[in-house]
Amino acid sequence: MTTTIPAVTSIQRKYVLIDAADQVLGRMATRIAMILRGKHRVTFTPHLDTGDFVIVINASKVKVTGRKASQKLYDRYSGYPGGLKQQTFEEVLARFPDRVIFEAVKGMVPDGPLGRRQLGKLKIYGGPEHPHQAQQPTPYAPTARRSRKIAPAGKA
Repeated sequence: MTTTIPAVTSIQRKYVLIDAADQVLGRMATRIAMILRGKHRVTFTPHLDTGDFVIVINASKVKVTGRKASQKLYDRYSGYPGGLKQQTFEEVLARFPDRVIFEAVKGMVPDGPLGRRQLGKLKIYGGPEHPHQAQQPTPYAPTARRSRKIAPAGKA
């Protein structure tokens, strides 16, 4: 059997709309990275950009579990001695809600030119409005998680 590799010109990209309101950051970021990379498609190829565009709305309403809101730190470095600046999740979310989701997804895509091209297809907005109505984005509905409960002995 031979493996078929899709031609770059034959890849049909769609727009997917994700509402981040009350969603857990990490779980949502993995779904976004999967769509950006194209792993949800049959034609996924690791060295090609086969993914779709992702529009994230309500980024300012994303949640984290546990005490991460006050303990998770984001670092920025100016390049000068003593130029390290640290901010908590709450501080970054208040000023730049898109940066929180972008950094989470950035860690889940490949490094290098391919990952940068895939991140270019990610559009994040803090509120419910976005300028991509003309692209007719399809809302993303995650599949329901299966229950991990084990059936009692004697019952199937």
